Amino acid sequence: MPSTMHEAHVAQYEFEINIDAPPSRVWRALTDQLSSWWLPDFHVLGKDSIVTLEPVPGGRLFEQDGSKGLLWYTVLAVSTNESLSLAGYCTPEWGGPCSTLLTLKLVETEGGTRLVVSDALYGLVAEKQIESLKSGWQQMFDDGLRKFVEAN
Repeated sequence: MPSTMHEAHVAQYEFEINIDAPPSRVWRALTDQLSSWWLPDFHVLGKDSIVTLEPVPGGRLFEQDGSKGLLWYTVLAVSTNESLSLAGYCTPEWGGPCSTLLTLKLVETEGGTRLVVSDALYGLVAEKQIESLKSGWQQMFDDGLRKFVEAN
């Protein structure tokens, strides 16, 4: 296979989701109940896979289904009930190679929580990939997390 050079890029996006629940409840869903709200279309290894987060520095956000496993992110920093910082990689199969630094912040509001999601990517990054990631995370945190927390 011949060598190919690509230009590296840096991209960032951010969005917010308002959730009608206190930060402690949203945190519990983020850290302990992922498989309860992780949307079926986002189970990469199959509909019966389990998504788990180990909310400690060096912990993993990963998916497991029998002998198959996928590391989504590694935990960089944790501030219980406040924020979670994660680092991950996109292989060429997923539009990379690139690295992603995802931060989830919980801001207490009158009557609930504002989830602030910010992501920074660097490497082989295309506009289409950024839009896909942003819309995917918006769907996951709105249709998955928010709806789960507000219903439970």
